[in-house]
Amino acid sequence: MDYSPRRGFHMQTLAKPTTLAELRASGWVSKSVKQEIYDNFLRMLTSGEELFPSILGFDDTVIPEINLSILARHDLLFLGEKGQAKSRLMRALVRFLDDEIPYLDLPNCPVHEDPFHPTTGVAQRFLADTPEDEVPIAWWPRQKRYAERLAPGTKFADIIGEIDPARLAGGASMSAEDALHFGLIPRMHRGIFAMNELPELDELVQVGLFNILEERDVQIRGFPVSFDIDVLILFSANPATYNRSGKVIPQLKDRIGSIIHTHYPRERDLGIQITEQEAGVSLDGEFPVAVPYFMREINEEISRAARKSKFVDQQSGVSARFSIANYRTMVASARHRAAVLGEKPSVPRISDLGHLYASSLGKLELDLMGSHQMSDRQVLDAIVAEAISKVFGEYVDRHGLDEISQIFSEGVKIEVGDLLPSSHYAERLKRVPPAWDKAFEVNASSDPAMRASCVEFVLAGLYAADRISRSQKHGRITYEIG
Repeated sequence: MDYSPRRGFHMQTLAKPTTLAELRASGWVSKSVKQEIYDNFLRMLTSGEELFPSILGFDDTVIPEINLSILARHDLLFLGEKGQAKSRLMRALVRFLDDEIPYLDLPNCPVHEDPFHPTTGVAQRFLADTPEDEVPIAWWPRQKRYAERLAPGTKFADIIGEIDPARLAGGASMSAEDALHFGLIPRMHRGIFAMNELPELDELVQVGLFNILEERDVQIRGFPVSFDIDVLILFSANPATYNRSGKVIPQLKDRIGSIIHTHYPRERDLGIQITEQEAGVSLDGEFPVAVPYFMREINEEISRAARKSKFVDQQSGVSARFSIANYRTMVASARHRAAVLGEKPSVPRISDLGHLYASSLGKLELDLMGSHQMSDRQVLDAIVAEAISKVFGEYVDRHGLDEISQIFSEGVKIEVGDLLPSSHYAERLKRVPPAWDKAFEVNASSDPAMRASCVEFVLAGLYAADRISRSQKHGRITYEIG
């Protein structure tokens, strides 16, 4: 009988074995961790079950490569720039483990031993001296069978182990595992271990990992310790550092089974979906916010423009967290206006993007050669202006906004700002062209807050096209036509 709820066993109705004799009688089958993942993955694949829920944009690129790597029983390296869901993909592999697995419940055993195939001396000796109906069995849940470590600052003893002087003093042999304090990887025996930012790992530790990948044993201070480690090892890295000579030892690269290349969203609409999913922002509540789609497009286009900007270090990348943080800031600025002015719902405007410095600048690394002494704020301003121009140009091409631009007759001055009431815009703009509702897919003609957002978008777009002028004073911007 298989004791995995995924495959038909119901823990609620049948008691789990608590001794080795009961486990053997149950028919439970011992498997390596890669075989376990292989079996569960193949079952889910053939049944049509969703394999990687909440992972967007990788269906035709990244996911197929992961699928084949699992079936090949490979250790994996996820190679991509920051904010490309590398860590999330590694953590997603946990769902292919059994719900829980049995292990020998021994007080002095440093690992979760396979009850039928123990590898440590302490477990082997205990089984040799103890009747099976007296060998205790406990169960290790799926979520605890995954460990993750960030490479910078990681020492050999942290993830592989160290000789314990106290155990040597107690008479343990220096070449036996009894003398060792096990690191994180041996303690994840029968689980998954992930190392983030592999190129930043000390070369000595890389050598230790090479030995584990090659021989699946532990070698500490020159003493080989016979210990058959059963673990799926995952890595992540940035291409700029992983491909740099000397950052990762060739022997370690050679032992990694598959390299999975990640990427940023290929389409803007997909990026918007990812941003909204990950931002986790409720637009309801006491002060609701209604976000026009063109503002969502601009927010995402800011990230896309940054990823192409000559002012930004492209080897560092522009994380999806850049889009997420900016989206939250944009919504927060609109909600702040709602609380101050009592507008419900509040609608994000271009002027709300003036607060993106706080959420953006720490996530952009400037290209010192390309920025030509521009400040980080000037670089961000240029990127935002480019994004507005790009989205506005698409609306012009798609809907023909001549009628909209003509509404701003010669000599009109319009002041905008994130804390100006929406009624201010309605007073300055008495007539709204019918094309607005069609072009912006919002109720701009009858909703003052939507009208204000549309006005700012058109003004910013016309300014980007050099059709109107702009001046700024005391945090407010004045656009002038004529």
